[in-house]
Amino acid sequence: MDNKNKKIGTMIDLLLLQKEFIMRHLAPGGVAADFTMGNGNDTAFLSRAVGESGRVYAFDIQSKALESTRRKLLAEGCPDNVTLIHDSHANAALYIKEPINAGMFNLGYLPGGDKLITTMTSSTMQAVRTAIELLAPGGAITVAVYPGHAEGKAEGVELARYFATLDKHIFTCTEVRIINSPASPYFTLIEKI
Repeated sequence: MDNKNKKIGTMIDLLLLQKEFIMRHLAPGGVAADFTMGNGNDTAFLSRAVGESGRVYAFDIQSKALESTRRKLLAEGCPDNVTLIHDSHANAALYIKEPINAGMFNLGYLPGGDKLITTMTSSTMQAVRTAIELLAPGGAITVAVYPGHAEGKAEGVELARYFATLDKHIFTCTEVRIINSPASPYFTLIEKI
């Protein structure tokens, strides 16, 4: 086998790492939110993490996302602890009336869906502010940003500005990114002390 065909190393899986960080803030009976449901991968992860006695709220504006997520939850035998919400994550405060232990955002567009339908900076900022207001002490949210398209880049800029204003005595904001690949996805972990 020549060196061209050898796999020299593996790139870090940022989405997996995001889940590892979130897992530290979840326990059976917890409350979590998937603010960008998509195909339900994070929803299923959160459902299993909080177990039968926990609750998960999952948001998406696309019917296709709700259908895909519903199928995934059933196929994976997830607990019946998820409320699928066909609405913008910007309206989360209308549905979640209790503190959350964890929340996840994977911004951008629905994988396998219409790439013209993306999260938008204005609704994302409202949703992230709401998530932080809902965050219980000891809780965390992750926000994955996809700067490879114009709206994703704009979201990343606005989010970074906002995160920099959070009181460091109450929140810790950590950004995880691949430095030598500026168009690659990255995420921010926001933990409430």
